[in-house]
Amino acid sequence: MIGATSRGVFTLSCLLATTAIAPPPAGDDLPGYSRAAARAEREWETQFRAIPSPDTQRESMRRLSARPHHVGSPYEHDNSEWILSRFRSFGLDAHIETFDVLYPTPKDRLVELVSPSHFRAALREPAVAGDPTSAQQSEQLPGFNVYSRDGDVTAPLVYVNYGIPADYDTLARHGVSVTGAIVIARYGHSWRGIKPKVAAEHGAIGCLIYSDPQDDGYAQGDVFPNGPFRPRDGVQRGSVMDMPIYPGDPLTPGVGATPGAKRLALADAKTITKIPVLPISYADAQPLLAAIRGPVAPATWRGSLPITYHIGPGPARVHLRVKFNWDTKPIHDVIARIPGSDAPDEWVIRGNHYDAWVNGASDPISGQVALLEEARALGALVSKGWHPRRTIIYCAWDGEEPGLLGSTEWVETHADELTRHAVAYLNTDQTERGYLELEGSPMLEPLLNGVAREIRDPETGASLWQRARARLVRSAKPEEREEARTRADLRIGALGSGSDYSSFVHHLGIASANLQFGGEGTADGVYHSVYDDFYWFTHFSDTSFAYGRALSQTVGTAVMRLADAQVLPYDFTALADAVRKYAHEVEALAKEKADTIAEFNRELRDGVFGLTTDPRESSALPDPIVQPPHLNFAPLDNGVDALARSAAEYDKARGALTAHDSSALDATGHQSAALATLNATLIASERTLLSNDGLVGRPWYRHLLYAPGAYTGYGVKTLPGVRESIEQQHWELADAEIVRVGAVLQSEAIVVSRAASELREAAK
Repeated sequence: MIGATSRGVFTLSCLLATTAIAPPPAGDDLPGYSRAAARAEREWETQFRAIPSPDTQRESMRRLSARPHHVGSPYEHDNSEWILSRFRSFGLDAHIETFDVLYPTPKDRLVELVSPSHFRAALREPAVAGDPTSAQQSEQLPGFNVYSRDGDVTAPLVYVNYGIPADYDTLARHGVSVTGAIVIARYGHSWRGIKPKVAAEHGAIGCLIYSDPQDDGYAQGDVFPNGPFRPRDGVQRGSVMDMPIYPGDPLTPGVGATPGAKRLALADAKTITKIPVLPISYADAQPLLAAIRGPVAPATWRGSLPITYHIGPGPARVHLRVKFNWDTKPIHDVIARIPGSDAPDEWVIRGNHYDAWVNGASDPISGQVALLEEARALGALVSKGWHPRRTIIYCAWDGEEPGLLGSTEWVETHADELTRHAVAYLNTDQTERGYLELEGSPMLEPLLNGVAREIRDPETGASLWQRARARLVRSAKPEEREEARTRADLRIGALGSGSDYSSFVHHLGIASANLQFGGEGTADGVYHSVYDDFYWFTHFSDTSFAYGRALSQTVGTAVMRLADAQVLPYDFTALADAVRKYAHEVEALAKEKADTIAEFNRELRDGVFGLTTDPRESSALPDPIVQPPHLNFAPLDNGVDALARSAAEYDKARGALTAHDSSALDATGHQSAALATLNATLIASERTLLSNDGLVGRPWYRHLLYAPGAYTGYGVKTLPGVRESIEQQHWELADAEIVRVGAVLQSEAIVVSRAASELREAAK
């Protein structure tokens, strides 16, 4: 650890020497605050940041990860009651909300090679000497993929690399079909649920997913227990729900899974896989892969097992059988409130889940203990006389791992209230050593950058912002490096899916962010296995819990700034800048697609493919691709320009307020009513970016600026309707989506201009 820290300090100091670093903010200048209010806020924040304790986080992790606590397990319910008692001990008003969700668990699993030889997969993760919780086998759910359908199939085995759409294009070029086959794919390069989805679309009847040691095993470093990486028998559990359609309980889309909710028949649930799926270790995968013949796999498809990787099919045939108990299980969300003093009907929401696949010390308890320390620190401030202007809601979610169940069901149940009252949602999940990583709604970008400038990295002493920028400069592509060096704020990435922010931002249009530390440790090697436990975390991750404390300080400070600001600290110039970047990307994508198609048709015409042009053998030639029509991006560009103009208008009004010492914000009476009107308009601004009709083919996702990709799962697609239509060459739909996004941006511009007018009124 000393060596790693020393290297980190040396690298950072070298990069800082060549990187322009913005000065720290003035002590009495905070966006959305009068100067007097900013001084008071900083005093409370200083007190807050002194409270979170690494030792307390360690002991909370020890307790929460002591036993397996998957959905429906005794220790999951025990943990919910313990978290409830902790919230109450902090002085918070807390309760548990229970939902009943579909949660199948395996009752039969079989993978066997039936020809050309016989091998039966062990399908188990053995206990490791010295790691006590890995031996809790009677309480552990075995390796499985939740929301796989039942199945009993025997078929030839085909290796499909990572099992993403591009890999099937490669198979086609090799003349290999997976129709009627079982595919074996390695984890990585997409969310796991995409792999059986794409396999089924290509005619496969079963899917195995394994962890190749090249990606998270011995090719990366020493394996557990000697190092942090996945041992030969380690298995990555996980959901294969088709979450790009909708997350949450498969039987209650769009409504909370409460006792009286109308539920779909199991056969009608669209998010359950079409074929049976099972995850296996690389110890179990190796004999299966070694038995495959056919073409040798391309170089980029070859992992690190000591075999020659072949594609197939044949002669390997595999028998796959999975059957489930299709039970309904209760999940328990623990909800705690700190009531607001001046605007109690405006809510700042903070969440992290606590359920795990097994013991889950890293995922998710490292994030949950940071949340608990935030709540404890805020409770301590309340006891000293601090009262947030807005209501703060702390949420410990259950059921995230199977498919964002707890957060989605809570959001769907309280959708009307949240639409009226929610200011923002701040999420964490798991964390480790390293750099602050930020994703979120662009209008929160300056707020998060401002907080990052004020929290110190626990190992280097630089600010979190300085360290993150130095990393960005080092890793940026040459064409992006200048912006990385000179841009006032670090760009924050848009939100796809994969954690509990999804329902807030994608379904209800609530400004959201996801924060964590990463980049200097790795939880990949034990991800979703029995070895993600207290022993692993305290030996190979944030062993001192220093970054857990920094996460509490960072997210808690952001919560306080959102809760206490007189004017909500949204920034529309950041939003307009992000949307302009998204627009440039889709316009470049359309040009690239058109150029690629033109080049293909030219090569086809000129015989570059080397295929016969004899009319008698014309079937050997591929068909030309219809050249795409010209896409009219004017509605999108006009919408971006309108938003940029209204954002500049809002900035001017805010600047005028600051120039007059912001003292008007401290007034009462008419000014307080004007502030309430302004903040209500600001709260509505992210909602304006929604479409009631949602995305084409998946209406649960209503945000038109960002969504998880239909074939990326977790990975975000910005301007998803436009981008995916272009990618899939649906040109008429692309034209329609351009118009739709342009219209919603025009509507957003109107809202922002109204907010500027209301800000001027509040300043009087």
